Amino acid sequence: MVSFGLIGEWNPVPGHVTTWKPTPECIARVHAAPPHPVPPSHIQEEYLKSAYRNRDSGFRFSRLCLVTFDIFEPLNADAMTQAVNGFLRKHDTFASWFHTDEHGVVRHVTDPEFIELAPTDVGEFDDQEALRQHVQDTTPGPTSWDCFSFGVIDHGDTFTVYAAVDHLNTDGISQALTFFELRTLYTEAAAGTLNVQPCLGSYLEYCTREREASAQLTSRSHEVRTWIDLVRENGGDLPTFALPLDAHAEKYTRSEVRDFPLFDKELADAFDEACERAGAKITGGIFAAAAIAEYELVGKKNYLGLTPKSTRTTPGEFGAIGWFSSLIPVHFTVSGTLTFSHLAGVAQRAFKSGKLLSDVSYHRVLELVTPDSGITTQPGWSAPMISYVDVRKLPGADIVSSVNGGLFGNQGSSDEVYMWINRFENHTGATFMFPGTDVARRSIDRYFAAIGDVFLSVARTGDYSFADAVSGRTA
Repeated sequence: MVSFGLIGEWNPVPGHVTTWKPTPECIARVHAAPPHPVPPSHIQEEYLKSAYRNRDSGFRFSRLCLVTFDIFEPLNADAMTQAVNGFLRKHDTFASWFHTDEHGVVRHVTDPEFIELAPTDVGEFDDQEALRQHVQDTTPGPTSWDCFSFGVIDHGDTFTVYAAVDHLNTDGISQALTFFELRTLYTEAAAGTLNVQPCLGSYLEYCTREREASAQLTSRSHEVRTWIDLVRENGGDLPTFALPLDAHAEKYTRSEVRDFPLFDKELADAFDEACERAGAKITGGIFAAAAIAEYELVGKKNYLGLTPKSTRTTPGEFGAIGWFSSLIPVHFTVSGTLTFSHLAGVAQRAFKSGKLLSDVSYHRVLELVTPDSGITTQPGWSAPMISYVDVRKLPGADIVSSVNGGLFGNQGSSDEVYMWINRFENHTGATFMFPGTDVARRSIDRYFAAIGDVFLSVARTGDYSFADAVSGRTA
């Protein structure tokens, strides 16, 4: 099974640590790179601006994504050096760095051949917490070019590989690619057959394409108007979590993660079949359940949810490392329906319609809105999101499990709730990331109790009926 969670839940076997860091010559050459005319992607730009605004937070405000796996043979350090350097040179996102200040963000691009990391012997670690802290402390944030780190924990006959990359340069698909590529590059280097070629997909070209398309948009463009209408109907802003979180009692609220079991294999299959009978796929079923839960908890009759979408489109981009991501808005009405089977098809159609907006960044929409638009979303916004991942369908998922593969994130700051429904071969679970307050903990329990009732009823009976009046659930 693949492990997910915060870095604090990563349980590496202690051992002798070697890390790979840029050489002084490499850093000097990279920093000498001139400004480049291609801006960052929209999501990168807002991420960098947010990191700059919160640079004095006192903790790592940006997101760190950690990929880990084991190799069951003695370490060949020279081969790992070749693998790490080959990986970074192959993907052009790692050739960029950004200068950010109050005036904006400027990209700089270096020659990939200048990238050179060398091994550093860190020494023996006998404590898991010290290992977790070491990885986080030695990986710079997005204001540095080298906002990534690579290392191994050597156990003699086996070793653990870790790759820690700031979210600036990675996303969920990229993390899966990182596992496969590092493992393959190492194997080829150890066998003396390594021949690294540039990736056919270019993140720089993607940013160019995104910016050229968004530059053609105006406040009257159909997609922009549709985004504005959806958000204005939601009161002028993106949705917030249905229940109280108390996330703004302090300036920063550190994230917490909770895992809830949902289905075994048989129940997951039954839920899948119930969705199909209702004219929906699992994604539509999940959003129908979320809308029912909000309706029963707080009486919300119009649902607006968000789910992330990969923006990879060309064949080469499906093999590229980078932050290829946008949002799909899912908007539909709950009132007038009485059962899950009536609502699931509605939710599925709303998801399909929302996909038509996913190529238009909401960040770009905010650049185009006028003061009289009725939109109140502020810079640095956050919103709840729901994501469904069928881990069974990921290429090589069985391999990842067999080598103790893991995907982890740092404990940053959260203002909102993010929910992942992860479906494995024999079980399906819900993972929540949320602000770590007592109020939020109670709210997450209430919310999962509500949405869990819907999920389990549908899986066990084929449907779920909800009253046409708010049920008035209590804690």
